[in-house]
Amino acid sequence: MKITTIETFLLKAPLGSERFWSSQAAFPERTSLLVRLTADNGLVGWGEGGQYGPGEPVQTAIESVLGPVLLAMPDASPAVVWERLYTHSRDFGQKGTYVEAISAIDIALWDLLGQELGAPVSTLIGGRFRERIRAYGTGGYYRFEEFDAARDLPALRETVREYAGSGFTMLKLKVGLLPVAQDAARVHAVREELGDGFTLMVDANHAYNAASAISMGHALEEADAAFFEEPVPPEDLSGYQRVRAALRIPIAGGEAEFTRYGFRELIARECIDIAQPDVCVSGGITEVQRIAALTSAANLRLIPHVWGSGIALAAGLHVCAALPLAPHTHVPIPLQNEPVIEFDRTLNPLRDDLLLTPFGVDDEGCVAVPTAPGLGIDIDLDVLERYQVG
Repeated sequence: MKITTIETFLLKAPLGSERFWSSQAAFPERTSLLVRLTADNGLVGWGEGGQYGPGEPVQTAIESVLGPVLLAMPDASPAVVWERLYTHSRDFGQKGTYVEAISAIDIALWDLLGQELGAPVSTLIGGRFRERIRAYGTGGYYRFEEFDAARDLPALRETVREYAGSGFTMLKLKVGLLPVAQDAARVHAVREELGDGFTLMVDANHAYNAASAISMGHALEEADAAFFEEPVPPEDLSGYQRVRAALRIPIAGGEAEFTRYGFRELIARECIDIAQPDVCVSGGITEVQRIAALTSAANLRLIPHVWGSGIALAAGLHVCAALPLAPHTHVPIPLQNEPVIEFDRTLNPLRDDLLLTPFGVDDEGCVAVPTAPGLGIDIDLDVLERYQVG
């Protein structure tokens, strides 16, 4: 199979009054960079990258640097292309934009390969351990530019009630924008609202140094948090070590890490209990398989980070379907040793409207893994055109 055409689509969906804040920034819009590859057999594959920040650099990397290399290759097998593109850009692109660009291309190649062979991606990468993946909702973002406890806590309680009422049994709450004491109050309010039987995780988006992360972590221990995500900046591996050594709750990280080489350091230096590669960022499906091999050898859990369109969610579902229990037990336990999928609950038309058949959570809080060949999705081209810019 040879690639004959590469097309990129820069998408932006304004959120208007639904804008929200994390510890790092305001989110006035949802963005992504999609790639569509056409092969010489007439098949079309879709991939995604560039959801974290501006998609323009990823678009340029594909169109001006990596795309011409791909078009010249006689064999578009995913692993072959991955090595060729990474070695081509290694001197200037070991992390960031170029790896995101490779991720988008790689996902599209797996979509093509599955269609060519008539099998879902999850079958091609080793087989499906499960047909449905339990989802956790990501939400509880900050809704007010200036914090006002009188407005924030009631609104937060109402938001998490809606999550629980829509089938979710697990929630990841955001912290880090406020002083530790105020964020701790938000966490305890959510725990009180949802009750002890609800699984609660917490994500700081690398807002703390080690000392403040440990202080926050003690509050999370009191709230029985299932894990503490990105407590310190991704470059601060010593900080990760200090936080992990000081707390009894699992430490998660890796959404801002790239390739097996980056995760090798996180694992070797004992920074994390849970690895969170984003399939659209860390190197695509091909590279997440390699990262999964590292986590398996270290007896760690892998929970893919998902922050993008319906394409990103589809890729994450296929990866989760093919992950074994870590470690194995006779009865799987969601989150403890069975993979779960992130299902962001903020407004995102690129996730909810872009696919002709959008993903949803069933009555048991699970999302079905697509069964059609490739990624098993169909793009609504009218929605694609509506949000395309440039």
